[in-house]
Amino acid sequence: MTRSPKIPNKVTGFAHFLAAARYSFDGAKVLFRESAFRQEISAQLMIFGAFWLASVAPIHYVLTLILFLVTSAVEALNTGLEEVVDLVSPEWSQAAKNAKDLGSFAVFCLLCANGCYVIFALVTELDLF
Repeated sequence: MTRSPKIPNKVTGFAHFLAAARYSFDGAKVLFRESAFRQEISAQLMIFGAFWLASVAPIHYVLTLILFLVTSAVEALNTGLEEVVDLVSPEWSQAAKNAKDLGSFAVFCLLCANGCYVIFALVTELDLF
């Protein structure tokens, strides 16, 4: 006879808000263990440093921060996808590889968007063209 796992009690109201915040912070801790995410944070800090040196307008800080947050969200989804694929398909399969590669491509697209925006911001602010 198998035992079913204990289902946690459903919380509502402010307790639900606190539980949701705790789940989000737990997800952030998982994401911080990913070297790719730590590299993305380092790159973002360097971008802010370059913006500061170039004296770019505040709007560029805001827009690059928004792009970074979107990239972080997609990186989190990609990490979750990889975890689920590893759980469901522990042995190698083409479908599992495709799923992981597609998640990686989504992150790559956003990294390219970040890079394009940084170049645009620096070129326009420094009057290079």
